[in-house]
Amino acid sequence: MNILFIGDIFASSGRGIVGEHLQEIVSSEKIDLALANAENSAGGFGVTPLVAEELLSMGLDALTTGNHIWDKREIYEYFGRQPRLLRPANYAAELPGQGYTIVRARNGVECAVINLQGRVHMPATDCPFRTADRILAGLAGTKVRVVDFHAEMTSEKMAMGWYLDGRVSAVIGTHTHIPTADTRVLPAGTAYQTDAGMTGPYDSIIGVEKATVIRRFMTALPIRMEAARKGVELHSVIVEVDEATGLARDARRYTIRRAG
Repeated sequence: MNILFIGDIFASSGRGIVGEHLQEIVSSEKIDLALANAENSAGGFGVTPLVAEELLSMGLDALTTGNHIWDKREIYEYFGRQPRLLRPANYAAELPGQGYTIVRARNGVECAVINLQGRVHMPATDCPFRTADRILAGLAGTKVRVVDFHAEMTSEKMAMGWYLDGRVSAVIGTHTHIPTADTRVLPAGTAYQTDAGMTGPYDSIIGVEKATVIRRFMTALPIRMEAARKGVELHSVIVEVDEATGLARDARRYTIRRAG
């Protein structure tokens, strides 16, 4: 089976290119499970119930997030109504939402989608490695398991990839909005990429208007950041998985650049 993971969807331009191309990708690449990180999908900061429903209606099977999940307060109540929107599992248990879900792929296979967040240069959370262990202990009957590890440090992401090698189908990193060129299948059968990159405006600084970010760096003032709109690209990873074992056979980057 083939799994598509789309990197951080950023603002309306990111949602737009997903809407334009998702069904085409699903058809041409024979995708059985389509996932995306949506934590920046509402104006570049957070996600709203309306935006989440828009993305799910496009054909995405589950949405992962990260540290910006709490930016829009209206999402708190929505978690109870939409189990296909995740927040990192290693946030405190009493917070709204859940960190993993089971979804049925187009080929009928049940798949676990797990959302974790790193701790280096990120908000304080429980240990993502031990959280992964606890979740996996309850998934013995579910072979296909995809992990979105939302983290800042490449070393922390790589550590998670090696830690889970052979226990999950894929570990895909998100958060930095910069796609990495290290897509591979680790020795025990887990597909890995340090960061899937951003789906949104690349004529920017990680999605934000360039002049705004440069001025903020030069002045240290708390300048309001606005989403850029030009140079829109879709960055994703496609993983081929043996559904009988849950192990990856192949992994490759898949990119679409909007003309003009």
